[in-house]
Amino acid sequence: MQDVNDSDSPDSEEVVIKKPRKGIYVLPNLFTLAALFGGFYAVIMAINGQFSLAAMGIFCAMVLDSLDGRVARMTNTQSAFGEQMDSLSDMVSFGAAPAIISYVWALQGLGRWGWIAAFVYCACAALRLARFNVNTAVVDKRYFQGLPSPAAAALMAGFIWLMTDQGIKGPSVAWPMFVLALYSGLTMVTNVPFYSFKDLHLKKSVPFAVIVLIVLGIAVINIDPPIVIFGVFVLYGVSGYILYFWRKAKGQQTSVISTSKDEPDERGLH
Repeated sequence: MQDVNDSDSPDSEEVVIKKPRKGIYVLPNLFTLAALFGGFYAVIMAINGQFSLAAMGIFCAMVLDSLDGRVARMTNTQSAFGEQMDSLSDMVSFGAAPAIISYVWALQGLGRWGWIAAFVYCACAALRLARFNVNTAVVDKRYFQGLPSPAAAALMAGFIWLMTDQGIKGPSVAWPMFVLALYSGLTMVTNVPFYSFKDLHLKKSVPFAVIVLIVLGIAVINIDPPIVIFGVFVLYGVSGYILYFWRKAKGQQTSVISTSKDEPDERGLH
């Protein structure tokens, strides 16, 4: 008689279901790692006294950071890992790197006031990124809640690039750098709305005049890149306050907290 506990019995066979292996999408994370390298490169260049190259490293990180989210959506390779990696990269490139570069370039001459300003900027960048991650679902996607960290980093790096290009040494403009660091940092953690440009659909056709304006914009930037680029980000850096007080004067809602579910997705620029 066959033993009922025989391992050949169909009832005793164990069905092993293999779970799909979790992996990491290479393409979008390559852009994120490249943006991280831009921030790291900027710090190394600052330590070596190459402040123009340090500023350019921050701007390169901005461009790459704006691409990783778009690449992920275009290739349908979004992931929770990618989102976390993006935030960590942003903290290095747009939080720690600008703070360190500004300190090495100018703020260290102010003693404790210098490192306090650098730390305030770095801490505000961390708070800005953390708030962005938890408020994504409730913020009006047409606007950022506070100055986005890449724009804040561009203000810091743009000022350093402009002064270096003009032959002005950091210690001679230490206090303007101090004020700019505090302004950029604290503006990141305000509730002031900054236009996100997320409702612009690049896939739609545009009038021919728009292409002409883009070409003219590129030509203007090439006239004197440090002045033009820094000027653009200064205008953007104050635009939120202009919008805030304009709305307040009109009696309109100044908060960017939204209840609408029919707004474009906001990813990539923190």
